[in-house]
Amino acid sequence: MTREEYQKQSTDGLYRAIARLKAERGAVFLVHNYQALEVQKIADHIGDSLALAQAAAAVDARLIVFCGVHFMAESAKILNPGKKVIMPDRGAGCPMADMVTAEQLIAAKKAHGDPVVVAYVNTSAAVKAESDVCCTSSNAVKIVASVPPDRKILFVPDRNLGSYAARMSGRELVLWPGHCYVHNRFTVDDVRTARDEHPGARLAVHPECPPEVAALADDVASTSGMVALVRDNPRVGEWIIGTEMGLVDQLSAAHPDKGIHPLSRRAVCNNMKLTTLAKVAWALEHEANEVTVPDEVAVRAKRALDRMLELS
Repeated sequence: MTREEYQKQSTDGLYRAIARLKAERGAVFLVHNYQALEVQKIADHIGDSLALAQAAAAVDARLIVFCGVHFMAESAKILNPGKKVIMPDRGAGCPMADMVTAEQLIAAKKAHGDPVVVAYVNTSAAVKAESDVCCTSSNAVKIVASVPPDRKILFVPDRNLGSYAARMSGRELVLWPGHCYVHNRFTVDDVRTARDEHPGARLAVHPECPPEVAALADDVASTSGMVALVRDNPRVGEWIIGTEMGLVDQLSAAHPDKGIHPLSRRAVCNNMKLTTLAKVAWALEHEANEVTVPDEVAVRAKRALDRMLELS
């Protein structure tokens, strides 16, 4: 079928088509927490960047369908090079990942006297190849703390996550001036408004939020960390969640007995929402939008990813 024909299908019809094609193609679906809820429902593995990297490394299926953004699909290909990796929409990128290039990083390393480079997974494969170790929002503190104390650390590209890792680890970091446009939108006024509207709620925010917002939270956690917080605290009946709306929707669906409130409804990643069921079905039928990484880049990038997985 064509893209247009899939777009005319009902939701139930798309689910049936995807299930049939999945079996025919021998595919597995890796889905990020920020995907639309209807896309999350097709996941074999759902989670944050760390959980999906771990899943990608262990996938035994022939075909990986990555419902996320481009750097995540690149990481899946690097960690499991023998598998074919496709994306429903090749245009699903990450503005923060674009805030640092390999050429810029090479120049910065020279300027700072060959520091240890800790690269957030929200970076291109080329940047990972110039880095010493990767991290995610769930393990950034642990990764930073693992660096020998006599070594300077350059953290790229998210200054907010880097600032959080520095505070929690007690290490001094050189921070790249990048940010997530979704989380960087959260403000102290958002916190005050949400607290006024939901005075009994517990506030959990993502470490990509600005430091002044994180300082006002009851918990700072990755998306998988937020899932665990809500799940493992049954006595807390009401939550304010400071991250992308896909995770808020997921928590609301999983815990209908609880009050799950977004810190701000503006927190929508347009790139994550480019993935639709129709695009999944079309890409799966045609095995389109394959993601590849040049061997010379992949080998070096894999070292940084493997080091992260070892430390995790």
